[in-house]
Amino acid sequence: MKRYLGFLLAAVWLSTGWASPEVYDFPIDNKFLATVVGTPPEYRAELPKKIPLKKRSITIFEDRENSEILDVPEALWFDAELRYSEALQKGPAPLVFLIAGTGASYSGGKNTNMARAFYQAGFHVVSISSPTYMNFIVAANSTGVPGNAYQDAEDIYRVMETIWGKLKDRIEVTDFYVTGYSLGGFNAAFVTLLDETKQTFNFKKALLINPPVNLYSSISLLDRMLENIPGGVDNFPQFYNRLVEQVTRAYKKTDTVDIGENFLYQAFEAVNPDTEELAALIGVSFRISSANMAYTSDLMTDFGYIKPKNVTMTKNSSPGKLQKVAHRLGFTDFYHVYFFPYQKEKNPALTRDKLIADMSLTGIEDYLRTAEKIEVMHNQDDIILEPGQIDFFPRVFGDRAKIYPRGGHCGNMDFRDNVTHMVNVFSQ
Repeated sequence: MKRYLGFLLAAVWLSTGWASPEVYDFPIDNKFLATVVGTPPEYRAELPKKIPLKKRSITIFEDRENSEILDVPEALWFDAELRYSEALQKGPAPLVFLIAGTGASYSGGKNTNMARAFYQAGFHVVSISSPTYMNFIVAANSTGVPGNAYQDAEDIYRVMETIWGKLKDRIEVTDFYVTGYSLGGFNAAFVTLLDETKQTFNFKKALLINPPVNLYSSISLLDRMLENIPGGVDNFPQFYNRLVEQVTRAYKKTDTVDIGENFLYQAFEAVNPDTEELAALIGVSFRISSANMAYTSDLMTDFGYIKPKNVTMTKNSSPGKLQKVAHRLGFTDFYHVYFFPYQKEKNPALTRDKLIADMSLTGIEDYLRTAEKIEVMHNQDDIILEPGQIDFFPRVFGDRAKIYPRGGHCGNMDFRDNVTHMVNVFSQ
């Protein structure tokens, strides 16, 4: 791994020589590789190793029994309280909410590094998980079914208000900000729109980092990446098991295997894949996220998508067989077989095309065009965007869109230029 990064750095040196301040010298041109390995250590922003980051938990729905909010299934009892983190300044300061990406927790690497950057810049920081993360679905989702951009925004906003209710007597906040990466960036747009009406925070600025334009087109791209598995999608179980086995072998003496946000990097180091297998690794990582989301949601609603309807799972039940079923189903399966039927039951006039159009930034384009408080940071080669979709951002946001030439999907978030820009958006 070190020799490979050294080669990359040498290639950049030979091809560019001394870089002028205007040159963007993120060193990885391969968008899949950038997505998987992120920013090489030598190119990362200098951030404090430690900040006063405290892990907390909170009850979002105090009285489930006397409301329409779903009860927590016995098998998911451990997720009844929402987990989040906070890093608070000693004196008055602005507060920034960080929203994690697809299937990621508040404590994932990207949220943690953003917290370090903003805390160093003088902000109070509150980090929350994605509405597609298992703990959020159980503890904070009002329906048990994530994926509706407007409903997710309501749920995220409720979480923010509840956390702020605990904080407001302890700290002084001068202004409020919100940001998120990937799906979290998409969520931040709808949260900011909701805040225009609710006005609990009156966000001064919002920053969308590598958001999808259209959720359905992005999840379709991610599902199709599994076609790069040797032997095709049907070999997913064997490919996945081999990855876990090799990652476990590589880390058994030094670390634990994190089947989550860090799994991509651990798998890369363990198997040293070629470009096609890199795409397969990304597909596997997102398939794990979709499986966890679908399994958790199905247990919450008893819809019968993965778990047979009316079969009760207890705290002692093994999810093994159901997890195998979940891993066979992608985001698009979730959309067509579960999410759309669920939404149509609530709105019989709804069509699949209308729902796809609504779950998109294009659906709120007029607002985004005029909302001067919202800015975007994105990459020209982001793998979750269809050809031409990146043009949406400069067209709608104008000079409020910062588009970098490379970095894949969130691969350059720790790069020094990106971190500087991210902090400057909220410091101007």
